[in-house]
Amino acid sequence: MRVEGRDRKIAGDLLAHYDVHARRLPWRVPPGSNGADPYRVWLSEVMLQQTTVAAVGPYYTKFTERWPTVEALADAADADLMAAWAGLGYYARARNLLACARAVAREHGGRFPDTEEGLRALPGVGAYTAAAVAAIAFGRRAVVVDANVERVVARLFAIATPLPAARAEIRAAAERITPDTRAGDFAQAMMDLGATVCTPRKPACGVCPLREDCAAFATADPAAFPVKAPNKAKPHRSGHGWWMERDGHVWLVRRPDRGMLGGMRALPSSDWSDAPDPAPPMAGDWRTVGEPVLHIFTHFSLALRVHHAHVEAAPAGEGEWWPVDRIGEAGLPTLFARAAEAVRKDRDARN
Repeated sequence: MRVEGRDRKIAGDLLAHYDVHARRLPWRVPPGSNGADPYRVWLSEVMLQQTTVAAVGPYYTKFTERWPTVEALADAADADLMAAWAGLGYYARARNLLACARAVAREHGGRFPDTEEGLRALPGVGAYTAAAVAAIAFGRRAVVVDANVERVVARLFAIATPLPAARAEIRAAAERITPDTRAGDFAQAMMDLGATVCTPRKPACGVCPLREDCAAFATADPAAFPVKAPNKAKPHRSGHGWWMERDGHVWLVRRPDRGMLGGMRALPSSDWSDAPDPAPPMAGDWRTVGEPVLHIFTHFSLALRVHHAHVEAAPAGEGEWWPVDRIGEAGLPTLFARAAEAVRKDRDARN
């Protein structure tokens, strides 16, 4: 049975802990501050989706130095934005980032809407991001539930329903403990607790400010929550990529805007399927890298067989010759950056 006093105590204890132990992050303002820059909150939240704080930090710094305002980001060329995003993964986020920035700059005078409803109307802004920006930037009472918060709440209330079916129950419980004031600090305090104390494995219950009110702690096995349904095996796919070099330059194409790695520079490649091996894009003295490049996407794994050759002309279709000694500046997504490295190692081994 819900006890309102307990719910209030959870919020109070957590905020007191946050006032002392809040992480210092480049996109954060100190606890108790009156809101943060909505552009920087939004940018950080988009980058942090399914990506670690450690990985996001350098990207965030480079982005805000290059594009310090939403208007500046809105004016960015698509290719520049996608190249700057290379390595962060989940590239649909980058395309949505640019679409949202342009909508804010051109339809809202460079000012983000200050309500969840208004934020949800922006391109690519979902329920979580809208709630996070509304709470952290504008001080609105909003229920912010990311993976860390999901885990904390599931343990606080020992929610035994397996994920993902438990999400409605978890959100309802998060709603109950979200305070009317300092909603932004509370949201970030919950995120911090999940990231540093209430971790997926071996939670540090001994230093947790909420252990007295944690139902999972009382079971003596808090790591058993949240309960997860068995993982399904990811399908495996295969494909081919071609490194075509001429006069110290390699031929790069831009992948279609829709689909995997959309809008990114890349090596020409086949479909990623179990179809018979395709012919190279053009004639040449083709050599195959010894081992395929392995990459794990969200829904499948891929083995990319990489082939390289010197060619005398450009292949058919649109593309560009990129200097081989500046390939690191091309903004290749991780899969194709690894393919480029595989070609280099193969050549070194043959020479």
